[in-house]
Amino acid sequence: MSPPSPHRFSLVLIKPSHYDDDGYVIQWLRSSIPSNTLAVLNGLALDCQERRVLGDDVAIEISAFDETNTRIKPERIARQIAQAGGRGMVALVGVQSNHYPRAMDIARRFRALGVQVCLGGFHVSGCLAMLPDLPPELKEAMDLGVSLFAGEAEGRLETVLRDAWNGALKPLYNYMDDLPSLEGAVIPILPAAQIKRTGGSITSFDAGRGCPFLCSFCTIINVQGRKSRRRSADDVEKIVRQNVAQGVKRFFVTDDNFARNTDWEKIFDRLIELRQEKLDIRFVIQVDTMCYRLPHFIEKAARAGVVRVFIGLENINPDNLAGAKKKQNKITEYRKMLLQWKHAGVTVIAGYILGFPSDTPESIRRDISIVQRELPIDLLQFVCLTPLPGSEDHQTLYKAGVPMDPDLNKYDVEHVTTDHPRMSKEQWQQAYRDAWGAFYSREHFETVMRRAEATNSGPGKVLTQLIWSYCSVILENVHPYQGGYLRRKYRKDRRPHLPVENALGFYYRYVTGVVYKHFKLAQAIWRFRPFAVKLRRDPAARHYMDAALTPVADEEFDSFELFTGSDAAKSEVLKMRGHAPAPAPGKSTLVKIGN
Repeated sequence: MSPPSPHRFSLVLIKPSHYDDDGYVIQWLRSSIPSNTLAVLNGLALDCQERRVLGDDVAIEISAFDETNTRIKPERIARQIAQAGGRGMVALVGVQSNHYPRAMDIARRFRALGVQVCLGGFHVSGCLAMLPDLPPELKEAMDLGVSLFAGEAEGRLETVLRDAWNGALKPLYNYMDDLPSLEGAVIPILPAAQIKRTGGSITSFDAGRGCPFLCSFCTIINVQGRKSRRRSADDVEKIVRQNVAQGVKRFFVTDDNFARNTDWEKIFDRLIELRQEKLDIRFVIQVDTMCYRLPHFIEKAARAGVVRVFIGLENINPDNLAGAKKKQNKITEYRKMLLQWKHAGVTVIAGYILGFPSDTPESIRRDISIVQRELPIDLLQFVCLTPLPGSEDHQTLYKAGVPMDPDLNKYDVEHVTTDHPRMSKEQWQQAYRDAWGAFYSREHFETVMRRAEATNSGPGKVLTQLIWSYCSVILENVHPYQGGYLRRKYRKDRRPHLPVENALGFYYRYVTGVVYKHFKLAQAIWRFRPFAVKLRRDPAARHYMDAALTPVADEEFDSFELFTGSDAAKSEVLKMRGHAPAPAPGKSTLVKIGN
């Protein structure tokens, strides 16, 4: 047994949340999506702790908090650091653009208490990667004495810790030009107590980083690169076994596009072997629409334990997809791909972007009805086309001087942040709200469950996800991926420029809101659960068929509205038949955002 260390260094990792429209921190008793960045930094910190990077006589004490499920109290944390001898640092990790205002409010309180603060994440990295100058909000952070970290922390965290130990954090650590290899890297891990604060006790890890595509709205390619950097199958097995040992068996693989991880098959094969050992492990992955062309990809995904897949469908209008450089999405293959996932028993979640230049409220309603009718998607999750800092779209608008909303808290892909050529901001925002209501109608709930039973993917399983999405957006007014169970709201945890509400009025609204939301949740369960049970008991339900479940041959594409919604779609069908028309002189289907 080693002797106690005479010196201590306190490292506090905080993944900030962000504010709702009323200015309150979005926080839950159980949140939905675990933070992979927090898991990565916690794993790296544990490695630094084990290796005694601050010296044999210095013990590194690590605390990890996710603000989406844990209330942050800077004064209490500052006292803990003081009890450690005053040596310590708060690291605000995984800070995306919409988290930045909240992160800075936390940082100000820590700096006022004399605590060292380092802030990193996609906002800092994206701005440094894509903008010619340091934006004002990053300058403000540095003026406050907050150290900024850009890039990835593998192999670099110990440098930051040594500087913090010496009280000499640099204003900026910029590693954007030096992306580390992931093979053999320290694995991401969170303690079980932290993981149990998420719904379903799900944790996360990245099997790889980087994406080869060129989508103009994406920040991934400019922050994590376009080259596939990946963990080995041995690394992934180690992650899984270490979590299973602490009772965690559900995983969200955060790769933006797991199908472009060049070792996907080796990883799936290893996971299949682990499941053959009777390990009850399940996974959620994210892929592109063309992954089904990879031989055995979907089959092995199902055997490896993939139960839900998120697909970047983005839109069904080829003109919009071309304008966003999303040329890899071929609408003529959507149904083929989706049916393969459905027949593998996997719940299909598709992302859908609203606000492309040719969109109107009418066209959005039309396109959603086409998707409902003709594509076997279980859950459609809408976002507003947002010029996220770090994306090509944001860079283009920034350089052109096009007005964008100055409040970074709104850059959560749920709020309209810039002008649209065919809709007012109010129309666009209302179209976003209406889209959720249209897709998650009572009638479509039942249709999705019928399709789930017919494809043997489970109506009860998909019903849980349908209700989660419905309640998140319609009742809580947040996107499902930042939703959770039982909203926690604290009267004094409000944006500093907003007044603290009267206690009586605040708690009355909070309690009555909780009661009403639980009533509506129970009502939804009461309404649809018997229908799911009825489907499971009805042998005829397995023979249900509609347009979305109907296999389509290439020569039948032009008989469906999905494939004839625009000139570009018709052209795509003609190309498949070898009759591609020549483009009109002087015309292009490419539409740049902001033009």
